[in-house]
Amino acid sequence: MIIRDCAGGIVFKDDKVFILKNDKNEWILPKGKIKNDNLPPETAMERVEYEGGVKAKIVSPAGETAYEFYSRTRNTAVNNRIIWFIMEADNEDYRINKDEGFTDGGYYPINKAIELITYSQDKSLVSLSYKRFLEYKEYKKKLNFA
Repeated sequence: MIIRDCAGGIVFKDDKVFILKNDKNEWILPKGKIKNDNLPPETAMERVEYEGGVKAKIVSPAGETAYEFYSRTRNTAVNNRIIWFIMEADNEDYRINKDEGFTDGGYYPINKAIELITYSQDKSLVSLSYKRFLEYKEYKKKLNFA
């Protein structure tokens, strides 16, 4: 089995979250393999920008998920371990990277995004991350940073 360390972002703009639709018709969050000597936060920000054209800053860690699949091209099982980060965008600008096989995407209201997202662990991740994002926004407001 191949084990791949990855990082990704759950990007919020106000009460919306950014999601992508891949060429398998799955609604997912932007993520990718950690390459070279990159750190997980660097990879998360790079993948969010590369896959969706979104510029966002990291607010806090969100946790980790993992999933396995069988790679036909490699003829073996692959385990992706993903470190996630809660991120905030200044605007709703995006540009779907169709060259990477993404067919759709954008910012969706949280409830709609959770309906659309294909995998249950990603649904849970968005739900929990949104609660933490709202706490962050409230904390920032109390400190007059908003």
